[in-house]
Amino acid sequence: MDLIPQQLKAVTLTHVRYRPGDQLGHFLAWISLVPVFISLGGFVSHFLFRRELQGIFFGIGLVISQFINEFIKTSVEQARPETCTLLEACDSHGWPSSHSQFMFFFATYFSLMGCKGIGFWFGLRSRWIMNLLHWSLAVVTMYSRVYLGYHTVAQVFAGATLGAVVGASWFWFVNSVLYPFFPVIEESVLGRWLYVKDTSHIPDVLKFEYDNARAARKDMDSAKSD
Repeated sequence: MDLIPQQLKAVTLTHVRYRPGDQLGHFLAWISLVPVFISLGGFVSHFLFRRELQGIFFGIGLVISQFINEFIKTSVEQARPETCTLLEACDSHGWPSSHSQFMFFFATYFSLMGCKGIGFWFGLRSRWIMNLLHWSLAVVTMYSRVYLGYHTVAQVFAGATLGAVVGASWFWFVNSVLYPFFPVIEESVLGRWLYVKDTSHIPDVLKFEYDNARAARKDMDSAKSD
């Protein structure tokens, strides 16, 4: 029995290489980790502290999108560019780019949430600022994968297109098909146990929670003084 395998496969979640001394490459290497930060920092913390059904289904959509990406990659089996040898990334396929797909799904879904007024919005100007931020991150992430040598231009554009299409389709499905069942999920045994909720029907969630938190504090102080 051969105990030493011919080739080892790495877990490449945060394994991003760039040329020594390349400051732009160093910056873009960190940018290419934005999907990791969004997944672990954004959605995990959202579930722990917010438990909004819109956010939960947003995260589920991203997971489904990545499964679709992996299915297509293993079906098409298109190789990465020749630079994959230096990056030790030739053992995985390149079409479509999963980073680009993730970010364009995120940007598309987030923009559609803003258009519908779902989430924490501070007016039209802030919506434009938020849209500019996440679309800029999506484009720079796409560029980083080409610059660092992990993908070809065609591979990142395929990922971006697929991400936008899947993101828009999932948003429609959640808010047209699943949305009527949100009250049922809220009132279910599991929903009540996990304290999941839907506040997408509230125009200004931030103000609503702020006013209710202050009112609860005043009631508690009044009860203590009695």
